[in-house]
Amino acid sequence: MYLGIDLGTSAVKTVLVDDEQCVVASRTQPLATTSPRPGWFEQDPRDWIDATFATLDALRADHPHELADVDGIGLSGQMHGATLLDASFQPLRPCILWNDGRSAAECRILEQRWPALRATTGNKAMPGFTAPKLLWIATHEPEIFAAAKLVLLPKAYLRLVLTGEAIEDVSDASGSLWLDVARRDWSDAALAATGLSRDHMPRLVEGCAPAATLRSELAQRWGMIRRPMIAGGAGDNPAGAVGIGAIRPGTAFISLGTSGALLAPASRIAANPDRVVHTFCHAIPATWIQAGAILSAASCLAWIVRLFGIAEAELLAPLGSRPQAPSPVSFLPYLAGERTPHDDPVVRGMLDGLSHGTDRGTIVQAVLEGVAFALADCRDALADAGIAVAEADAIGGGSRSRFWLSVLANVLNVPIHRFAEGETGAAFGAARLGRLAVTGEAIDAVCTSPRRIETFEPERVLVDAYAERLPAWRELYRRRH
Repeated sequence: MYLGIDLGTSAVKTVLVDDEQCVVASRTQPLATTSPRPGWFEQDPRDWIDATFATLDALRADHPHELADVDGIGLSGQMHGATLLDASFQPLRPCILWNDGRSAAECRILEQRWPALRATTGNKAMPGFTAPKLLWIATHEPEIFAAAKLVLLPKAYLRLVLTGEAIEDVSDASGSLWLDVARRDWSDAALAATGLSRDHMPRLVEGCAPAATLRSELAQRWGMIRRPMIAGGAGDNPAGAVGIGAIRPGTAFISLGTSGALLAPASRIAANPDRVVHTFCHAIPATWIQAGAILSAASCLAWIVRLFGIAEAELLAPLGSRPQAPSPVSFLPYLAGERTPHDDPVVRGMLDGLSHGTDRGTIVQAVLEGVAFALADCRDALADAGIAVAEADAIGGGSRSRFWLSVLANVLNVPIHRFAEGETGAAFGAARLGRLAVTGEAIDAVCTSPRRIETFEPERVLVDAYAERLPAWRELYRRRH
């Protein structure tokens, strides 16, 4: 048996997977985010621990025999968060999250201070990444910066609590702006540019490599026969790729979680930081991921659910399974700023084209289409880096919606596939990494593609209609500047 734990932004999801790679059980515990000021987003790291323990306690209560037989654990986590710990490994402040936009000025300072940043990290300095957050803390909270003895990404903090060891995998570390992505190692120059050194960093491992064993007292708490090995794990999107077998060039997938992304594994680095294409190490050795990322995807749907005050299923049901035509209303999904291709932390969303005839369904469809148009921007940015997307798998909570996947197929003009367990992609991928760390099996033998249960094909009339709408949608962003 293997466990996959995904420390997401909105929840911790833990899945229990058997030797046949079937999900035996899963448990989810929600997480709260605070916003002390507009554009700021934080979480208390202790909430991650409470939520993770709650999922494992629930599995112990409902599936004690299966949990007792766990050999390996994999961790997946939200990327980029800055978790600062003191000499006693206690958090000094709330974690500044991936979608926090406060450090835009520090990004400019960082690129001026270290001109080799883009060439070394494969990325442009943006507020979402970890390093600019540390510069912001050094300027605005100098006493906290001085007290920081260890800087961890969210899932590395969880691993520290679970094992007592500070270890990070190279895929998650890629999103810090401290990693030399070609060498898959910390960059001393990058760390020095933010006033840090390797002494502040966790030890690095590959995602499928053994990292550390679970603390004995925690193994006893959850009734485990052995102390399971915990793998290096991965950032949420690389873990999702492992979960659907996207480990080799020629595959692509769309993540429709709180944020969104269009991602493609690569055997070489094809960086395009000027167009805000992200370059990350994959959780698989000698492999990388190129990605266009948007800050709000399924969170846009969650926003409209809150706005109308009804359940998601009830909101989506009237739309059916496919669009008849584009919505007459346009939506910019920049509720928390945007990454690809704009790198604009202060831009905000908008609805355009409202009239007396606008109804709820029109607005809901516009929201889903706005996210799809933003992913079309990601597609074009990847194309500029030489990466063509011919088809894509969909994972994340948004993949539940057949209507949304149909919209994506027609906006992107490629077939979109979905899986039966698409919502558990990152946690399932983490469990696979936990298995590889224990068994040492061939990666290709474990990281197979699950069965696709449905394919959404582009329809020529809708493809043409959305292609005609896309330039006007893009013009809305330009009109705001």
